Amino acid sequence: MSFPDTAKAIATDIGQGDKANSLPCRAGAGFKPQHADAILADPFRIGFLEVHAENYMGAGGHPHRILTRMRADFPLSIHGVGLSIGSPTGLDQAHLARLKTVVDRYQPEQISEHLAWSTHESHFLNDLLPVPYDQATLDRVCDHIDRLHETLGRRILLENPSTYLGFEASTMSETDFIRAIARRTGCGLLLDINNVHVSATNHGYSARDYLAEFPLQSVEEIHLAGHAQDIDDSGQPLLIDSHDRPVDDLVWDLYEHVIAKLGPLPTLIEWDNEVPDWQVLKREALLANAILDRHAVRDLGLRHAS
Repeated sequence: MSFPDTAKAIATDIGQGDKANSLPCRAGAGFKPQHADAILADPFRIGFLEVHAENYMGAGGHPHRILTRMRADFPLSIHGVGLSIGSPTGLDQAHLARLKTVVDRYQPEQISEHLAWSTHESHFLNDLLPVPYDQATLDRVCDHIDRLHETLGRRILLENPSTYLGFEASTMSETDFIRAIARRTGCGLLLDINNVHVSATNHGYSARDYLAEFPLQSVEEIHLAGHAQDIDDSGQPLLIDSHDRPVDDLVWDLYEHVIAKLGPLPTLIEWDNEVPDWQVLKREALLANAILDRHAVRDLGLRHAS
């Protein structure tokens, strides 16, 4: 049996397969422990919560007590930021084992990781770095996702990156590269729309043209976040995927464009730096829900087409 067949069998075993995503098609929020009391007391019920796996790789303590309480009331997505799927030196087996422990402990509805690398030899780099889009990298990333699927017994979603430079070694477009990964491994895709806008601005191409080439039928979750604006050495705009402010109006426009095509999807509001009060994240979530509601009664979209 080829691995895409194995991945599909795994997905079917856990009740996903070709069915709709088990996260609700509502807005979720990145969970911060300081928001726990406000979330629990709020009559507004956020659709789901998402946490970074690396924040819960310890054996116990206060973070686990809080997340265990939240998990009792809310669907959960676990988002990895440190597995370094694009690393040329292979996956860190100790990190992979820790990730499996977190997944086994919390049994999330969804698991996702980044198309990036962040390790060199024994050093961890506190950034998500891009990969060249060539055959060797494609083979390596697919091998790593196969190993991840086998270890977790679950299929993952892979997130498109935000990038600030390209590689001369690349022989295919980012969208073709991601499409090939999904086809070969059976993984789903997490479409970060802020990343699309950031990369398009930094490289000088159209975000809508990128989305027209993206394998949207494989998208099972969407991320929205804010970005910082700067100017590069040549005087051109440079966007930084900072996750420290509200979602930009242009990103909201791209989001509605995608939801109009696909129909409602689970949508995460990411805010990881300069974290505000819960009411600010709630306001962003309500904006996302309004867009989801506008398109809920229309045709079911590309993702649901036969």
